[in-house]
Amino acid sequence: MKQEPSISTHTLNDIVNILGDTPQEKNGLHVHFTKKRLDVIPLTYPHKGDSYSFLLVVSGAIKIQLNLITYTVQCNEVIVMKPQMVIHVLDMDHNLEMIVVSFTIDFIMNNFLERNEFEAWDFFTNSTIPKLKLSGEETESAIALSKLLLKNNATNTINIPFRNRIINYTFGLLLHHYSSIFKRDYPDLEIHLSRQEKLTLQFLKILNENFKTERSVQFYADALYMTSGHLSKVLKQVSGKTAGQLIDDAVIMEAKILLAAPELTVAQIANELQFSDQSFFGKYFKKHTGLPPSKFRRQAKLA
Repeated sequence: MKQEPSISTHTLNDIVNILGDTPQEKNGLHVHFTKKRLDVIPLTYPHKGDSYSFLLVVSGAIKIQLNLITYTVQCNEVIVMKPQMVIHVLDMDHNLEMIVVSFTIDFIMNNFLERNEFEAWDFFTNSTIPKLKLSGEETESAIALSKLLLKNNATNTINIPFRNRIINYTFGLLLHHYSSIFKRDYPDLEIHLSRQEKLTLQFLKILNENFKTERSVQFYADALYMTSGHLSKVLKQVSGKTAGQLIDDAVIMEAKILLAAPELTVAQIANELQFSDQSFFGKYFKKHTGLPPSKFRRQAKLA
């Protein structure tokens, strides 16, 4: 009997339910404050999400693995999590207090595509520096903005005049707040979100939803109403990789995570990733990693 794959994909609403939060009003936006000491890690297993998140640690520390790389986020530090990332919380202090502002790509597309807030997107599009260190004053400002965002996004504030504008402006301020710190600390990494970067975000959203069943560049090009050649050219300019390479990256990352689950056979993983058979999956995996799946699994156990 086929077993369930070990990597779960959670929507933003799923995460809200797991954390025990009250759902909020704005579609695609949620603000989480830890209300009391966390005795256990809410999600103890690797998982993916469909949203971006700012995770700001107010006190204590949390050890978190993002795409198999481990980070320790301490007091006055903020880290960014993105769609497609494999997230695994490894440990946390009992006195951990954190604020997590999560939002989907649809929230950004619907509210900020034509606004100047997109100029502050550098912190998200850059993958080299996923964590920032804030001063005490900067942390206080982030907390105040997050509280204002939560207050207006709560379902019981629906009748507040100009509520949607307050939410959007407050979110824009928070985005600029973090981005200004990023630009100050890493001025040489400054980039601006052009039309090409917006297209890349759209591609990544579609990829995240379809990579298990669709590995044809033409499928994604058709979904974005362009030729496959133009799509790959744009993605190469933005990410350094073609559409085909990004598709392969998504499949291989998922395969590596699934191979780390001992209860799944290679045949089950091949089936989960929609390969025609185990042999074809094995050749594909070895082509992109240099190792057959079984050998990769043995080495992962020793790591």
